[in-house]
Amino acid sequence: MLEKTTNLTRTAYLSPPYDYDQLVQRDRVHQLIYTDPAIFTAEMTHIFGAVWVYLAHESQIPNNDDYVLSKLGLRPIIVLRDTKGKIRALYNRCTHRGTTLCRLEKGNSNVFRCPYHGWTFNNDGSIRNVPWPDGYANDVAETRFNAAQIPRVESYRGFIFGTLNMDMPPLEEYLGGIKGPLDEWLDRHPGGKVAICEANRLKYNGNWKLAYDNSCDGYHVVFSHRSLLDMENRLVAEADKGMSYYKGRPDEAPMYMKYFGHGHHFKDKRPNMEIKPGAMWSVESPHPGMEHYEAELRRRLGDRAPEALDLASSEPVNINIFPNLSILGNHLQVFEPLSVSETNAIWYGTAVVDDEGVWGDALPLINALRMRTQEGFPNFGEVDDLANFEEIQRGLAAFEDEWVYMHRGMDIPGRIVDCGDGVLKAPATDEMFMREYIQYWKRLMQTEPNVQIKREP
Repeated sequence: MLEKTTNLTRTAYLSPPYDYDQLVQRDRVHQLIYTDPAIFTAEMTHIFGAVWVYLAHESQIPNNDDYVLSKLGLRPIIVLRDTKGKIRALYNRCTHRGTTLCRLEKGNSNVFRCPYHGWTFNNDGSIRNVPWPDGYANDVAETRFNAAQIPRVESYRGFIFGTLNMDMPPLEEYLGGIKGPLDEWLDRHPGGKVAICEANRLKYNGNWKLAYDNSCDGYHVVFSHRSLLDMENRLVAEADKGMSYYKGRPDEAPMYMKYFGHGHHFKDKRPNMEIKPGAMWSVESPHPGMEHYEAELRRRLGDRAPEALDLASSEPVNINIFPNLSILGNHLQVFEPLSVSETNAIWYGTAVVDDEGVWGDALPLINALRMRTQEGFPNFGEVDDLANFEEIQRGLAAFEDEWVYMHRGMDIPGRIVDCGDGVLKAPATDEMFMREYIQYWKRLMQTEPNVQIKREP
């Protein structure tokens, strides 16, 4: 049974009485969309309750009864594979008095017992036991006391998404054209699979959209990440490592961005490189100990070593799935809004899965080197971005200076290419992706979604 939220709840989370056509214009957005607490509150329903939101990866819950904690906007969620193997997303909230049911980040359990009063729930959400039920005049086994859960949970190639909106199209339709880059990213791995590893957990004092504004931005790299570029090239004679292709005139470089609709966009930096095995490894910046792993892989694999080294390297792509998932290199970056001016930015590493034994005993070496290459950007590049986001949030407190501009590349003949089916292509330094995704954000904020929860297993 689906349970529609009450008028009281819907009223509390409806958009404030703003004219969104005024707040989001063709070439600029009003600073209120980043600073107004009422808009942020409305986003938790109109955005994070209305579209398919990334929750977790299947590799985090490989076995029955495995679970991992997640969030749907501000809602605490338990993503799990229940005792029968079905993937579910339960609200991490006891139906009695509201406390969280589960306090551990991950684990394996077929039940969740409330630490407050001992109410116990099966991992399909059904209520299992209430201490001393004689103290209740009603039947505490009624469906209304089951744990709430997200009514629509779907997975695409291991990526688990959920939505409360019963009118949202199926996940694959929502993903649309961004499935192409995502498929390419997965298919470079044996069996087309990866495993999610532990995370770098970062937080910044700024609005969540500032991170998404930046997720395909090639304009800032050479300025914001200058120290990272210097570090990546400190031990080489010719400065061509890492993101050095942003130096000079990046507008004229062969890299590009594409917008696919529904807020999704993609930056492809691979055209800056030669198309040959070992090309990605050739621009990988120096890391302590990498020479040992490289030498051992070349010794074991011979002519196959360049392909293995590319697998350990960061693939130069940014795959951005609205509203909260970016795939950068070999990382998954997940954005978690906390308040209008606080956001978690979590960087999960990934490992190669080789069920078919393609790489044999070289797999541990590949993954060890891959883990080492993944240490770089979250530690040395992301801190630059988070500092920018915090300073933007501070700057937006100058509220009489109302507008944020996003017009780079706009109205220049031939600069933006219409590829058909709603796909647009532009240079990697343009702000076309920002203009397009924020228009989608505006449409969502102007529409009341059909938000429901489920209580039956």
